[in-house]
Amino acid sequence: MTGSETTYVGKACAYITRGRSQLLVFEGPGHDGLQIPKGTIEEGERPRTAVFREVREESGLATLANVDKVATDVWNRRESPPKAYVRHFFHARVHEPRDRWTHVVSDGGEEHGSEFEFSWIDIDEARDRAFALSLDDYLHSLPGLAGARDVAEAAD
Repeated sequence: MTGSETTYVGKACAYITRGRSQLLVFEGPGHDGLQIPKGTIEEGERPRTAVFREVREESGLATLANVDKVATDVWNRRESPPKAYVRHFFHARVHEPRDRWTHVVSDGGEEHGSEFEFSWIDIDEARDRAFALSLDDYLHSLPGLAGARDVAEAAD
């Protein structure tokens, strides 16, 4: 392998929503900005399977509903040595009563022992915030959420 060849790493990313207008986020160690559950796709693993595993490992959430593919892209992580993420974004809904919680990763992997502090953020507010690793690139694509505040206000 020469120094100019790009290394590609598959990533599964989850936009998890509750109700019509809340997105699950956390501020993780080592990154500036909000994050969503995401992680590396293991060898031989399909992106859809990986998103379920990553959500369970990082957040403790074991049940996801209506899991739909949102987008796939290639995002350049760094130029030297060249590394890019092939990111697979999914949208899932949950019925989660907790507004905030801390989950300790216990999968034995690289993030083992890391604590993630999860909370819900209004989707319109999320669109105005900086996300780490450009994880907000497809927030505008979430079905049934765009303009949720406007729909709610019109119903009043």
